[in-house]
Amino acid sequence: MRSMWDRKLRSTSENTTAQLPTEEPQSNPETVYPDSITTAEASPPAAPGSQYNNIQWTLIALAVYSSAFFYGLDTTIVAVVQGPIVERFGEVEKLGWLGIGFPLGSIATIAVWSKSYGMFDTKWMYIGSLVHFAAGSALCGAAPTMNGLIVGRVWAGAGGAGMYLGQLNIWTQNTIIEKRSLYISGGGMVWGAGCILGPIIGGAFADSSATWRWAFYMNLVLFGIFSPVYFIVIRSFMPRPNDSLVTRLKELDWLGVILNSGMYVSFVIGFAIGGTLWPWSDGRTIGSIVACGLVFILFCIQQKYSFLTTPTDQIFPLRFLKSKTFWLLFIGQSCTSTVLAVAIFYIPLIFQFTRAESAVSSAVRLLPLVIINIVTVFANGYLLPKLKYYMPWYVASGVMNTIGGALFFGTLDRSTSNAAIYGYSVLLALGTGFTQQAAYSVAAVKAPNHVSDAIGFINTAQIGSVVVALTFTSLIFQNVGFHKVKDALSGLGFGDHEIRAALGGARSRIFESDSISAAVRMQVQEGIIDAIRWSFITVLIAGVASLIAGVLMKREKLFGASEENKEVLKATETQEDGQEKAKE
Repeated sequence: MRSMWDRKLRSTSENTTAQLPTEEPQSNPETVYPDSITTAEASPPAAPGSQYNNIQWTLIALAVYSSAFFYGLDTTIVAVVQGPIVERFGEVEKLGWLGIGFPLGSIATIAVWSKSYGMFDTKWMYIGSLVHFAAGSALCGAAPTMNGLIVGRVWAGAGGAGMYLGQLNIWTQNTIIEKRSLYISGGGMVWGAGCILGPIIGGAFADSSATWRWAFYMNLVLFGIFSPVYFIVIRSFMPRPNDSLVTRLKELDWLGVILNSGMYVSFVIGFAIGGTLWPWSDGRTIGSIVACGLVFILFCIQQKYSFLTTPTDQIFPLRFLKSKTFWLLFIGQSCTSTVLAVAIFYIPLIFQFTRAESAVSSAVRLLPLVIINIVTVFANGYLLPKLKYYMPWYVASGVMNTIGGALFFGTLDRSTSNAAIYGYSVLLALGTGFTQQAAYSVAAVKAPNHVSDAIGFINTAQIGSVVVALTFTSLIFQNVGFHKVKDALSGLGFGDHEIRAALGGARSRIFESDSISAAVRMQVQEGIIDAIRWSFITVLIAGVASLIAGVLMKREKLFGASEENKEVLKATETQEDGQEKAKE
């Protein structure tokens, strides 16, 4: 694999070097390679990643891709194990935190991970994120209470964000630009496979004697198996080897980190609990939403005027907001992630509540989505550098997601056939697969001197949209489902607690054959399926938004020296020049 790549490099190294001088590694293989994030001095041309032999590169690929897979797996693995967890701990009112806690930990820390990868040694940042992920997973598996499990989910999510950004930086630093999108798409492919297989694997553990706890413990096995690769085979990469640790720590935008985290936490509290467990008129709900708005405003002001930071050290890369293309890439990535997250979480519920299927069998119904999505992501990674145009992929994605979302929202009911659901799922698999990882490749090419920031910018869209989508979709499902099921069970002696537990997947006498009549049970099922149908309104909206974003994108070649490229670089250079003058 590497030898064929190296032969191609020898024939094209001169041309590649001329186009991207910042990607030339230093001659000493034991020293760090300057990434395109920084400006490197002229050095002898060599292929990025050529310091590894075939065996080492294969081991690195397996180890790094496995971390992306497990990150995707943990994103959705609780989708079908919530019932057994509620049966073990009770506290159904905290159920929503199991699904939202993991992406919340990710989005609250993505910005600081992204900035840190541009300042500190990539190898040890990556290993540190793996340690956090493993520790959080261990806490989840051994959690004695629901609160302990929630803390573990948030902790693991924070480590997972660092893992995912780490693998993106590793591919960026060790591959040539012509192959980079293929490797990055490979990471997206295994992450997507993990997301889609999460409910299947989680359901298998939940229905076995191993119990749901091993759905989290298995992450420790990953860390143990590949630890030699992480610690020994992967080599250090220091973006700024001449700066001291104290200097780099001082440059971190600590206030921005706090405000960014507070904004997402208050958002989730306000909308995941408010409107469900807390009435909209409750002071806690109002206070959380108001706090979210205030923190957001403070964060915008702090970033705009670089309070207690500098324009180049800001936690959020404002330079990209000057680019129309980056705005559209952010929207497109957010919409794609929204569609995928909602589909993964809510398609199995259709079969659980209307076909009375187990966690495993209902999760297996995702296989059409799994297979088509994986193939499409890989095809996009292979074809994008060859076809060079990225805009058509986003238009096609928007069309497929809009049609799929419209069919789910417009036709889903108890009588919808399995074949129809599979067909709708395939449309969403194509739509998400077309653009699931494309934005990373496009962003890295369009901001070659700020690759780490560009990756973090897109990753914020990817993970942040999952938090927002699952929060609002859960709000819709819980409210619509609760009121419809409560109406169907009126006068039969079922309490609000039982209804919410049943909607969360816990075993309940509501679904026992001798507890209610067949007619009432049918009304309950119709109420739940209608709540699921309304949940897909977020997919439809995301599909339309992504289609609009795709149509507005430039009809330009990915590797062309477009005017948009120049605009981003010019804005960056102007900002940095202004900072240097201010220092003088």
